[in-house]
Amino acid sequence: MGLAALVAGCGTVSGASGSNGSSSSNVITIGTLYASTGSYATSSMPEYAGLTFWANQVNAQGGVTLSNGKKEKVKIVSMDDQSNATTATTEYNQLITQDKVNVLVTDFGSVLTAPAVPIAQEHKVVLFDQSGTGSNFFTPTNKYIVLTSLQESTLWADSLAQDLIKNNTKNIAIVYADNDFDGTQNNTVVSQLAKAGIKPMIDESVPTSTSNYTTIVHNIDQKNPGAIIELGYQPNDTAFLQAYKASGVKVPIVFTIFPGQLPAIFESQFGASGLAGVSTYPTPPFINVQNVNYGMNLTQFESAFKSAESSLPGHPTGPINFLDVAGYNTGLIIQHTLESAKSLSQSNLRAAVDTFSGKITTLDGNFQINSEGAQVGEALPTGHFVYQNGKLSMVVDAN
Repeated sequence: MGLAALVAGCGTVSGASGSNGSSSSNVITIGTLYASTGSYATSSMPEYAGLTFWANQVNAQGGVTLSNGKKEKVKIVSMDDQSNATTATTEYNQLITQDKVNVLVTDFGSVLTAPAVPIAQEHKVVLFDQSGTGSNFFTPTNKYIVLTSLQESTLWADSLAQDLIKNNTKNIAIVYADNDFDGTQNNTVVSQLAKAGIKPMIDESVPTSTSNYTTIVHNIDQKNPGAIIELGYQPNDTAFLQAYKASGVKVPIVFTIFPGQLPAIFESQFGASGLAGVSTYPTPPFINVQNVNYGMNLTQFESAFKSAESSLPGHPTGPINFLDVAGYNTGLIIQHTLESAKSLSQSNLRAAVDTFSGKITTLDGNFQINSEGAQVGEALPTGHFVYQNGKLSMVVDAN
């Protein structure tokens, strides 16, 4: 698996320390979790592959150049939480207290990030949050979190709401999974619509574990919807679209989140023509960010990642997706932090992030955080899939 080794189970690096600002044997340890199985595996594994790819790239160049001019290689110390938040709690604790990693990185998404937030804050360890965008993670009292690769979720749905308003959409039905990631997006849509004098005819939450939307789709169809907005994780989106397609219902606007992040998975489930008309949030590689001034641009990344794909943990062959990009982008933010920090102490790592916030543009967009560590750059537009001449493409609707 290359220099950034997948350390199964409870991998450790003797002598590495996240508390005293030192590393051993010219190696900086980066602790993270991944989910090889369970509900979040389809998103977690490509994100983990992207982070591993970054580590391999850095080590092939001799390591990260610290502010004192010294180069140190990086080593991934990883544990499998199997999409289980309770397991993740134990493993985040172990990475901090036993493995004493220099840098702590979350697993994918808000559900698997949530256990890490209070643990990192308690131990005063900077938490590099890859894609856990739940708004409750970011507070004035928590100085130990940095959201790297997506906007805080309250901001996600602003473009969606504005698109619905601009198109004068009637009879809007919203179904959202009952978690902070989806709930905050729902709040944004509802509040923005209210400002325009629009009230959704349905605004319903369902358990995140929901795997059958047949009755929900049937009940919505009875009210002649002009748009169905389903906010969930990838398994929710898959189950919803399965129910929608099976019902024969035809609605002008059908919006789900994850087809824009994991298009290959959804194309394998529904076929290219089956995704035609589905609206989503387009992300890289559907969006090619211009004026990249740190790290690879999209074209360079696609080429290098495909060449390295066979050596990356648990990554299937095929087109790159946004989670690959997100993991690599997290690595870039860690790299710039290490390059900029006065030392490896946690306070200096966090202070270093503020020095380049708003000043670098990666293949994921402009990296900018607010005073609470929440990402406010990297804006998400809306878009929809188009199927023409046997090919599936994305049309970006709004920013």
